[in-house]
Amino acid sequence: MDMITKGKWDRAAKSFDYMAGIGAEKRWAPKKRELFSHMDGKILFLALGTGLDIEFFPPGKEITAIDISSAMLSFAQPRIEKYSGTIEALEMDVHDLTFPDNHFDQIYTSCTFCSVPRPIEGLKALHRVLKPGGELRMFEHTGSRYQPFKLMMDIMTPISGKLGPDMNRDTTSYVGKAGFYIKAIDYIYMDIVKTILAEKPSTAI
Repeated sequence: MDMITKGKWDRAAKSFDYMAGIGAEKRWAPKKRELFSHMDGKILFLALGTGLDIEFFPPGKEITAIDISSAMLSFAQPRIEKYSGTIEALEMDVHDLTFPDNHFDQIYTSCTFCSVPRPIEGLKALHRVLKPGGELRMFEHTGSRYQPFKLMMDIMTPISGKLGPDMNRDTTSYVGKAGFYIKAIDYIYMDIVKTILAEKPSTAI
């Protein structure tokens, strides 16, 4: 487990809901709810955090959720208990998943890969535990191709990365480099906030 990353998010847990911003959660709620409405089968949710996304989950699902931070999961526990389905919350690093190969039907992320230290390696780990033909559904914010936003994000990232997320990640390209086939991208705010639907090719082994 990456103890530096774990320590950063353990320290952030107490103020995370405030940092995430209640306004931002409300703004993106319809898109998150729509994304999560597709939950089906054996589901992995990556980086549960304090559980802010749980209210957008469809009812009655069985979900395995992981987070590198035990402190985050402690804050998530009341929300887990209120959920109408089952959420098994585990402390785990995406770079070191303990699940068997080809285990999950679907994997979901929500503003996650801005903070994974080695994103392509992390995505390859998800690729390994996803069944052939399985779906990766992501709600992410990334860097921008457009100026002046690209320059601003490049300048901000060395600072923001110390406290939380990188601002200039090229997550979409990382998904392809990890072996996924990208089926659809829905741009929500410019080219920065987006949902990504990707698939592990059925021929993958």
